[in-house]
Amino acid sequence: MFKGILPALITPLDKNGNVSSEVLERLVESLIEQGADGFYLCGATGEGLNLTVCQHKEMVGKTIEKVGGRVPCIVHVARTVFSEMIELARYAESVGAAAISAIPPIFFKYDEDEIYSYYERLAESVNIPIVIYNSPAAAVAFSDKLLDRLFSIPNLTAIKWTNPNYATVMSVKARNPEANFINGPDETLLQGLGAGCDAGIGTTYNFLLPEIKGIYNAFTSGDFAKALELQTYVARVCGVFSGRSVIMVAKFIMSRLGYDVYYPIHPMRKLTEKEESDIIAYLQSVGMKIE
Repeated sequence: MFKGILPALITPLDKNGNVSSEVLERLVESLIEQGADGFYLCGATGEGLNLTVCQHKEMVGKTIEKVGGRVPCIVHVARTVFSEMIELARYAESVGAAAISAIPPIFFKYDEDEIYSYYERLAESVNIPIVIYNSPAAAVAFSDKLLDRLFSIPNLTAIKWTNPNYATVMSVKARNPEANFINGPDETLLQGLGAGCDAGIGTTYNFLLPEIKGIYNAFTSGDFAKALELQTYVARVCGVFSGRSVIMVAKFIMSRLGYDVYYPIHPMRKLTEKEESDIIAYLQSVGMKIE
């Protein structure tokens, strides 16, 4: 079972599209020193769907090598080509991933039997746990009935819950007490923990890890006032994403904190100078130290 706080790691591509080993190693080391309990690789924050198979493998291999077994790494592998997903899953397992994750199949409308088969075959392809990624961007509604079926797959043990419907978390966990729910929305980590989530995965964990860890530690120790204070601050910081590209805003913030990651994958673009100045002004207005 995954517990604690796992940053959804930004993929530090350089201007030539290669994974920057120097930036990646510094970022991983810094986050581990700050208390990261694991990492989530190549998900939405890590732009997994926009990486080539080679880029994906490079990111996964280099990260797991740098981590060196100190904390678990969950690797997101979803692709529109199923055989590529299996290839990436088996590669991740071979280099030491703790678990494989995937959003449901997208674009074409699939029924619940097809979605079940998708995760069943993925689970059968590896010998490590599977983590469903319930992302709103995938536009797939996971019914209680489907979730109950999916948790019957022997090595499908967890779900990254990026959804404000915490009532479903509570109802599904009541019937599947061993199900490992991992909160997705950064601005509602506290609510997710209160609903029964065991851990959190998020974008802002790259640059707000002390505050995010503070929420988790305060909640688990029963200091709910402190947890709420920190969650309120994180939620205000998350306001910077409103109406903007989460990926490019996060990359821009990281670049201002000394990590050379501010390179978009086409067709994503860099922010304009006005957008950049507005972001800095907003973050400073809510109390974040950034220049």
